[in-house]
Amino acid sequence: MIVLLTDFGHSEYVGVMKGVIYNISGEAKIVDLCHNISPQNVIEASWILKNNYRYFPQGSVFCCVVDPGVGTDRKAIAARTEKYYFVGPDNGLLWETLQEQKIFEIRNISIPDNASRTFHGRDVFAKATAQIDLDCFESVGVEIKQIMQMELFRSGNKGIIVRIDTFGNVITNISGMHKQMYEVELGRKRYKMKFYPNYTLAKDNELFLIEGSNSTLEISLKNANANDILQLKTGQRIIIS
Repeated sequence: MIVLLTDFGHSEYVGVMKGVIYNISGEAKIVDLCHNISPQNVIEASWILKNNYRYFPQGSVFCCVVDPGVGTDRKAIAARTEKYYFVGPDNGLLWETLQEQKIFEIRNISIPDNASRTFHGRDVFAKATAQIDLDCFESVGVEIKQIMQMELFRSGNKGIIVRIDTFGNVITNISGMHKQMYEVELGRKRYKMKFYPNYTLAKDNELFLIEGSNSTLEISLKNANANDILQLKTGQRIIIS
C-alpha cells in the first residue's frame, strides 16, 4: 500500500503523481492520507505523519511531499523501518516519525538530471515510492547515516501549535492535565479557558479547550472557527497551565 501526504490540495499534482506510480507499479494500492497541509508547512506535515502512520498496514510506503526546498541541494531520502517505508525530502518532515521506530536503513534517492526543479513529487518521490512498492528499496540510491533533525518543541506545559485544522481548531502538542480550567499564554496575551470533554457542552462564542483525537489539547469555538479570533500560526509557542 502507498500512502500520500502532500500540500498539493485538490490539484493536478496529486493525480499526476498517482499516474507515475501506476506506470511503474500497476497493481499498487494508493491511499490519500492528506493533501490539505498548509503550503510549505513542514511542522504540520510532521505532526500528521507522526500521529497517523501506525494505523496503516505493515509494509505501507509513505510518500510525503511538503518541500519548500525543492530544486535546492537538499537531499531526497527513503527510510526502511521495522514495519514501514518512508519517502520524502530531507527537511525534517520524517524525523519525529522515524524516532519512534527501529530504523533499518536510510538511502539518498538519486535525482535525475532532467527532474523538474519545482516538482520532485512527480519526478523523484513518486518514482522512488513505486520502486519500493515493487520491493526494490536498494535501487533508489546509496545508503546514508545522517538526516536532518526537526523536533516539535515540547517541555512540560510549554509547546507549539502544530496544526490549525479546517474547522479552525488550534491543535497543540501539549497533553491535558485533567483540569476544568486552564490559563493559556500566547505571547503577551493570556486567556482563561474552560475544558470540556465534547463540543456540545461548550457555550456559544466561548473559546475553550478540548482533548483532540491525538490526546493533546486543542483550542476550539463551538460551531465556529477559533482561529478567526486568535489569528495564530503553526509553530507558534504556547503555554497551557
